[in-house]
Amino acid sequence: MGGFGDYKPAMAMFGLQFAYAGVALSTRAALLEGMNARVFVVYRQAIATLVIAPVAYFSRRKSSGCSLGLRSFSLIFLSALIGVTIGQNIYFEGLYLASSSMASAMGNLVPAVTFIMASILGLEKVDIRKLRSIAKILGTVLCVCGAVSMALLRGPKLLNTEHLPGKSLFGSSSDGENLLLGCVFLFASACCWSIWLILQVPTSTSYPDHLSLSAWMCFFGTIQSATVALFLEQDPEAWIMHSSFQLACCFFVGIVGSGISFFVQAWCISRRGPLFAAMFNPLCTVMVTILAAIFLHEKIYAGGLVGAIGVIIGLYILLWGKAEDAVETKKETDHRKLQNEADEEDILEKTNHKIDLEEPLLSHQTSSV
Repeated sequence: MGGFGDYKPAMAMFGLQFAYAGVALSTRAALLEGMNARVFVVYRQAIATLVIAPVAYFSRRKSSGCSLGLRSFSLIFLSALIGVTIGQNIYFEGLYLASSSMASAMGNLVPAVTFIMASILGLEKVDIRKLRSIAKILGTVLCVCGAVSMALLRGPKLLNTEHLPGKSLFGSSSDGENLLLGCVFLFASACCWSIWLILQVPTSTSYPDHLSLSAWMCFFGTIQSATVALFLEQDPEAWIMHSSFQLACCFFVGIVGSGISFFVQAWCISRRGPLFAAMFNPLCTVMVTILAAIFLHEKIYAGGLVGAIGVIIGLYILLWGKAEDAVETKKETDHRKLQNEADEEDILEKTNHKIDLEEPLLSHQTSSV
């Protein structure tokens, strides 16, 4: 029975990619206007905390909730440190030094990096005799090669020109050094996000209230990011927003990028699964590349374009391998379930036969007659 409801997850993910593209472009524009990247992370997380915390509080009151023990506190604090404080600070530094299209394309590396880390930790099964494992390996190689191509190969300039003001923590440098250093930061950010995803397994097990978990993570991220910013930025002027656009950008990124997007993505994953949500990621890269060239006049090089295409192709090959894994796992689970049901029927049948044999052929009344 197909209807409008069947298309809602796809429409929601399509709209979410537009939102992510808006977050990348508005953040890049605010950074180019002079917004401090470290301060921006603090404002973003503070606004996200103010948005998510009340919702988490009232939803927790309606349910029994779960307690925040020492193990849960440690895991949430570590997740916030790696995924929010370190990950977002180096991401925005890379976004400023490279470009918004480069940052969006590098984000597609997260599944490949997560696959490598999960394989090393033994959380991902790899069997080179099976096609799905070969697909995951090939997709990972293509993603990594595409990322290297984006960072090192430039080729002819296809569109636009751009000049960066000297607002980076690492000072001003030549355009080539900016691009390479920005790509290094973006790759490190993808690694941090992959570690964060792996950490969600024990964290969610220890603290299964996902909405409250997000609120705590944003809160810890705000405190940690503020500590980093206060240590690195000695000038009080860095904390001042000099335009209404920077203020609007902070609220937009905090509410949409960290608030609304959480609910939309969680809802889509609950309806269609994580692979369905991941399939839409390259759409954001295409949107950001086109809009950044039009509105921000970002440069597009042939090497970067080829590398981005390689990353996207590798991502889809990797996702296909993961999808086949999910199908195989479901078949194995169904087979075990049927086997267990068959074993239970055999045990029940043997028990019934035993009862029948132990039952006397004639009742006591019949024998007495």
